[in-house]
Amino acid sequence: MKRLCWLALLCLPLLLLVGCATPQRTSEPHSSLPAAPYWSGRLALQVHSDPPQSFSAAFDLSGSAQNGELLLSSALGQTLASVRWSEHGVELRQGDRLTLYPNLEDLATGLGASGLPLAALFEWLQGRAQQSLDWQVDLTRHAEGRLVARRSSPLPTAELRIVFQP
Repeated sequence: MKRLCWLALLCLPLLLLVGCATPQRTSEPHSSLPAAPYWSGRLALQVHSDPPQSFSAAFDLSGSAQNGELLLSSALGQTLASVRWSEHGVELRQGDRLTLYPNLEDLATGLGASGLPLAALFEWLQGRAQQSLDWQVDLTRHAEGRLVARRSSPLPTAELRIVFQP
């Protein structure tokens, strides 16, 4: 019995490492959009409200503000949500739940992220500093695979950070 306990104690760290291993992410887009722009990486959104709110996830994004797909995953590779949009509307999948929206702005509002400049975001991802009414983007590290956008008004202030995966 003592040998079994020692064996279990010796194997426990190995089991914990295997259980916490992050699955490999492919660099190939899973998009059904032919020749669509594609980005992959991590994003973090902080809203400086009371109480503060924050969200972070790995992402795979393809397409444009008019037609695209987005997959959000946890740090361990678990799918948090997937979104597909076109001129016909937006589909949000969270597990077995499907929610339909008429457009991306209504999706953002429904998720409490109203004011996020989705059209400008696609320009920022391509390294172009498109103006946004409420947001200022810092693309000085875009060549290094990083961008930061900040909203100072209206309140609450917010910050979006994106790090691209090579």
